[in-house]
Amino acid sequence: MTLPRAIATLFGVGLLRPAPGTWGSAAALCLGVAIDHLLGFPALALATLAVIPLGYWAVARTVAGTADKDPSEIVIDEVAGQWIALLFPAAAFWSRGMEDWALSAWPGWAVPFLFFRLFDIWKPGPVGRADRKGTAGATMTDDLWAGLFAGLATVAAAGLWHGVMGL
Repeated sequence: MTLPRAIATLFGVGLLRPAPGTWGSAAALCLGVAIDHLLGFPALALATLAVIPLGYWAVARTVAGTADKDPSEIVIDEVAGQWIALLFPAAAFWSRGMEDWALSAWPGWAVPFLFFRLFDIWKPGPVGRADRKGTAGATMTDDLWAGLFAGLATVAAAGLWHGVMGL
């Protein structure tokens, strides 16, 4: 396995069946929560910023010369998107001095996971437009949009749950 393919498949996670995107998202969630727990929010933010260009590179190299620019085994895009979604609750907890939120506030990581999967599968608006381009770059871009939407939806859900409903 070449290095770009290893990265693009998250070292084989993308080869799991069924639903490799969900497996990739679950692995990304576990890695993201571990990074935040062990190293803190700034490390998760830096890791997210690093995985985006790394993902674009790995996907482009992996699909070069192939007709399918978004094969299901590529899941590095799920890592980038899931980490973007996870940044929203991680930043909120970090700004409040709650460094160890991931172990005690499970909705804080479960909700962005669920919203990310929803937007990645449903593909509303810019998510779908990026996906329909059918390019190697679009393989990453649609998941970045899905991650952004998932993060915003997580903030909205938290606001409704904690603010409006007072829970």
